[in-house]
Amino acid sequence: MKKKEPPITHRAHIFFSGRVQGIGFRYTAEEIALEIGLVGWVKNISDNRVELVCEGAEDQIKLLLEKIKQSFLGQHIKKIVCDWEKPTGEFKDFRVEFYC
Repeated sequence: MKKKEPPITHRAHIFFSGRVQGIGFRYTAEEIALEIGLVGWVKNISDNRVELVCEGAEDQIKLLLEKIKQSFLGQHIKKIVCDWEKPTGEFKDFRVEFYC
């Protein structure tokens, strides 16, 4: 029997600032998001921040933020900006994306 996933009720658009590029941030965030069961993406952006968009239950998203802060990544984060948005249901998985 397939595990029932929690409903997608929330969407977070998050920006991480600090020394967050070149340290494995995206791949660690992806691993945590997949472990929790979130969908969305994470990518480096040209202003040296990391951008993450995810959808899932509110408690899953809050757990993602806590696990990122508690991991080795936390020491490199200077600022987190999180905007809550309406979920769109556009994602089927969580992945690392690349900006052009």
